Amino acid sequence: MYTIYVIKSTSKKFAYVGFTSDLTRRLHEHQSGFNRSTKPFRPFKLIYQENVSTSKEAREREKFLKSGRGREFIKSLNNG
Repeated sequence: MYTIYVIKSTSKKFAYVGFTSDLTRRLHEHQSGFNRSTKPFRPFKLIYQENVSTSKEAREREKFLKSGRGREFIKSLNNG
């Protein structure tokens, strides 16, 4: 089982899309600054997650969420 997730910085205009097999661990890594690309934007809140069964599905969904249409979907989450 894999989880695709979107986290949003509570202090700056920044959203991050990723996927993992252990969401709790991964969120801890982001909040603790272990990820170089997200460290300057801490703290975060989880704004979206969905589960899929394979890493291939997770990569495809992550790729969509990073596309133009996917970013529009993420923006709609923030406004709702």
